[in-house]
Amino acid sequence: MCSDSMIHNQTEMKIPIGNVEVDGTLTMPPGAKVVVLFAHGSGSSRFSPRNKYVAKEFNKVKIATLLFDLLTAEEEEIDVVTSQYRFNIALLAMRLVWVTKWLRNDLLTKTLAFGYFGASTGAAAALIAAAKLPNDIMAVVSRGGRPDLAGEYLPSVVAPTLLLVGGLDTEVIELNRLAMDQMTNEKKLAIIPGATHLFEEPGTLELVAKASADWFLRYLR
Repeated sequence: MCSDSMIHNQTEMKIPIGNVEVDGTLTMPPGAKVVVLFAHGSGSSRFSPRNKYVAKEFNKVKIATLLFDLLTAEEEEIDVVTSQYRFNIALLAMRLVWVTKWLRNDLLTKTLAFGYFGASTGAAAALIAAAKLPNDIMAVVSRGGRPDLAGEYLPSVVAPTLLLVGGLDTEVIELNRLAMDQMTNEKKLAIIPGATHLFEEPGTLELVAKASADWFLRYLR
């Protein structure tokens, strides 16, 4: 385990996407050889406490992380009222592709292996982006995700994909199973006992972080 003092190499970034910019926080633990980009769920941001917890656990095992906003501050303000952006999966996926390409050209990360961690609707965006970038994305993890919203892109995903769902989140379990039936890559559905959609029950998010880190360390080399 790395101590907290070893994982504070953080860089705040303004990432250009077309004619807008999104904010991101890159954390590079010493010796990191892989980086995981987080795609947050609807109504969330890079400050999601669950994603921040998982990212910190990744940093402890030398996985670099990028937590970033899929929407601009202005778009988030509109979305709070209208919800018009949070389910625009095509837009979110396009932005994830842009950020991935930008990070691939950054001196800090260009030589690292890349993976995606998607939550809720962000998981669908991650799977679409992984399908569009088969040579860049080596592994994907979905937490309480809606992979079904990736639709026609599911058969094109080549990155090994771990689908983590709470045992009490019965509707989402079924949606994940239906999505898996359309996927031709290596995939695994792991059900976390006693967990609801947001994994707020004691110990459940720790299980998510451990299973996710193991998956990334297995496939990101």
